[in-house]
Amino acid sequence: MSCQILNLNNPSWLVLAGIFSLCLASSSFAQRTPTGPPPGAGPPPNNNPNLEDRSRQADESRLRSAELDVRGDEENQKRLQEAIANMKEDFTRIQILRNDIARSLIARKPLDYKLISEQTAEINKRTNRLNIYMLAHVADDDKEKNSPEPKSEEMIGALIKLCKLIDSFTENPALKNAGTIDSKEIAKAKENKANADRDLLAIIKLSASLQKKSQNLRMSQ
Repeated sequence: MSCQILNLNNPSWLVLAGIFSLCLASSSFAQRTPTGPPPGAGPPPNNNPNLEDRSRQADESRLRSAELDVRGDEENQKRLQEAIANMKEDFTRIQILRNDIARSLIARKPLDYKLISEQTAEINKRTNRLNIYMLAHVADDDKEKNSPEPKSEEMIGALIKLCKLIDSFTENPALKNAGTIDSKEIAKAKENKANADRDLLAIIKLSASLQKKSQNLRMSQ
């Protein structure tokens, strides 16, 4: 049975957090980018005394805007830290669950359908949450047709496949080396990201199928 215990010393969740951080920063920058003309590009100053009040009002408005930007940055930072914590927890937890499944398979223990239902349900929940940040997608040609639930005699094979998919996803270079990609390796990086997307979506689909099947088998016992 080719199923080994996975090493959990994997910092890939940091890359996921970095991806989310960049997206958040880009959004924040876009919202704060000025749309008016640059300083000095406007019409010459007007010496009308009435402009003094309007200038003061403009200064006050800019101060209020700056305060709102600070509060917005603080809120973004809070959201980012919460997202990082969630991603770290989810990424680590799916590996722990995968190892728990692998240990039972290696020990050739009788399948505990209640436990399998709980494990696969949690894997499904956490990978769906990871996908909120990864936005995984696959090309139309790579989309798998809806596969039927595994039969009872196919459960062990399906569980091994789930373990291997989690291995492939967590060890993908797109997650481990995203911060050090050379310009000559962009094509390979895109291929790795596509593989990570495909693995993540396959984990989501297979874990849902296994959860449903194990629940049905448990009820029929």
